[in-house]
Amino acid sequence: MLLDANWPEAGRMTKVVAPWGKLVRLPEAGFSRYWLRGQELSGQYSTVESLLFLLDALGLKNEELQLRLQFELHVYAGLRARGCKATSLEYLATSPISEAFPELLREFDRSRPDVLSL
Repeated sequence: MLLDANWPEAGRMTKVVAPWGKLVRLPEAGFSRYWLRGQELSGQYSTVESLLFLLDALGLKNEELQLRLQFELHVYAGLRARGCKATSLEYLATSPISEAFPELLREFDRSRPDVLSL
């Protein structure tokens, strides 16, 4: 079972589910790539990042890569949608999506007519 909650909620949920079986800690390392929300403490990851660590630990490399690319694209698009262009470019500089989705990323920079002024 992978808990999906904020940190205080996850702590409460852990107490409830602990009797259901053995609790394990995933081998997590590095900094969170979920730049859409600030991490209060180092070593805290989003639920999707925890799932990525699990897929890696299980040896499901292709599944981990595909989910990682979608996750990174989600974060990048979220930063762009929030108007954080400089931050999104900083994020992109260390992201595998630059190589995986070059055509799609060019679309983010393509000018479009202002719908409100039409």
